[in-house]
Amino acid sequence: MDVPRPGSVTPGGIGPDGYSYGAVLVRADARRLGELTRALSGIRFTGWIAPPQGEWLVAITPTAGVVAAHKRGIFEVGEVVARDTRATVVALRVLRDRQLGIAAWRIREELLRYCSDPSREPNADRDVLADPVGAEYAAVLAGLVGRPLAEDQLSALLADPLDPFSVFESERLAAILRLLGLPEWIVATGSLPRDIPTGPRAASLTRLRAGAPGVRGRVRNIVIRRFRASRVAPAVIEDPPRESGMDIDPWLL
Repeated sequence: MDVPRPGSVTPGGIGPDGYSYGAVLVRADARRLGELTRALSGIRFTGWIAPPQGEWLVAITPTAGVVAAHKRGIFEVGEVVARDTRATVVALRVLRDRQLGIAAWRIREELLRYCSDPSREPNADRDVLADPVGAEYAAVLAGLVGRPLAEDQLSALLADPLDPFSVFESERLAAILRLLGLPEWIVATGSLPRDIPTGPRAASLTRLRAGAPGVRGRVRNIVIRRFRASRVAPAVIEDPPRESGMDIDPWLL
């Protein structure tokens, strides 16, 4: 799959900037689509619900910010969906194509958190390390989605510190989705509200604005979208690793 490449530069001037987007995947059959819709409506989620994708139900949003009530980002949405559906749930987030985050739950229990670069969070302190966090959960994630033999390859993908000058996190995510048998078109979510390349047509998606479809959702969204745009979604990793305060410049010794 071709990954979109906008080609601009990140605010920090390191590497090309890219799209932000998020997804919640629920391992369930089509009969549970109503449960997912009710869970998303209950927290006034803004985004799209895709038609069933094999054994997965998918909700997507072309932003990495606040997407639901009470300043919830995509990971907080995933937590609510796991609680309400009691299913296996995987949440994914790409931030400007410079950071990939993954979290997963099984019957309400959170099993893993992964972040490719915690230092990319909007409010990250300067001493937060840029190294991937959570790559050791590769076996958990591979087993959770029914691909236990993918553990070694997945571990390598998660642990790899990507070159910000030449590689997008969407490329890492595309490889992960392919390896785990999950819908690869998720990496093109940034094309919404237009059709998603190699994915479902926009007309086949159910669009929710502040949890409601149609005119009701558009009216709600007039007020809510500005409020949410001014907020920052919670970080993938709440307390990321930091540089040691004991490091001393050798020239001072």
